[in-house]
Amino acid sequence: MDEVRASSAWVVARASHVFVDSEGNSLSLSCSLAFWMLIFWIEKVVDNIKDSIPKVEWDFEKIHYFDGGPLTVQYLLVLDAINFCFWPDKDLSYDDFALGLKYALQKDKSALDADRLQKFTGPQLRELLKWPRPLPLEDERIRLLHEVGRELENSFGGKASNLVESCGNSAVKLVTLIARHFPGFRDHSVYKGHQVFFYKRAQIFAADLWGAFKGQGFGKFKDIASITIFADYIVPAVLRHLGVLRYGSSVASIIDADNEIGSGSEEEVELRACSIYAVEKMRELIKIKTGNKVLSVELDLWLWSFGIQCHSLQHHRTLSVYY
Repeated sequence: MDEVRASSAWVVARASHVFVDSEGNSLSLSCSLAFWMLIFWIEKVVDNIKDSIPKVEWDFEKIHYFDGGPLTVQYLLVLDAINFCFWPDKDLSYDDFALGLKYALQKDKSALDADRLQKFTGPQLRELLKWPRPLPLEDERIRLLHEVGRELENSFGGKASNLVESCGNSAVKLVTLIARHFPGFRDHSVYKGHQVFFYKRAQIFAADLWGAFKGQGFGKFKDIASITIFADYIVPAVLRHLGVLRYGSSVASIIDADNEIGSGSEEEVELRACSIYAVEKMRELIKIKTGNKVLSVELDLWLWSFGIQCHSLQHHRTLSVYY
């Protein structure tokens, strides 16, 4: 996770599409001045919210499967393997996937077994989710289900719980193992010739385990504080709403018009990297100002829950298997 933090900071110091403004106007600043104004503006936001950040319970919407055992681990890995790119279908959301897989397991405990994952087709996945039409990036979702099923069978006896048990209660090691064994979770990009790491879905699997099991059993991680936020569509939109992130006019116009931003483009990488960096600084400042240690996982859950309830937020649109 040090790579995620360091590479995100590298992007922030060189960003040319995301600008920071402490007075409400869009400014094109030099890299060093923009960097320090970002710190200034984040500090103002932290002063306003530091005493009002609520604790948000994992599964506050009651949409996930949980039985307290290995099947929950299997469910979460499969869910996080296909947890990306809902926006092309305006009626589709993460809830549809979480609930669809939950109901499938409640009906048939073997629905997500490794051997069955390897045989899924698009129509079968839609039937499982009870979704009436093709899913966005459906072929990619099927490819990733096959990948998960095959590697679980080849390396972990078919069980995601064996994968988790092999990490020695380390969230960082779990993310490393996932990236090593499952190429579909290797979320990184190249920005101005420099490799940038995000690992959104690999990190969120660790965070989901921690939240679902309340830090015990399969969710007991000695280093959960190492996990960063999960750079997606919602968090940048919320940070923009709070005034932490400011966009240049070209990026703002693309987002506000609901047009696409290319996967791997400078604009997209900056949106994600600046979000990670900004929330890390928020977390650090909250600790300095209040003495409270807030996890990035907790801040992400609060920002995300705020975002999904604020339907007027304009988020960026990128066709990606990573978020």
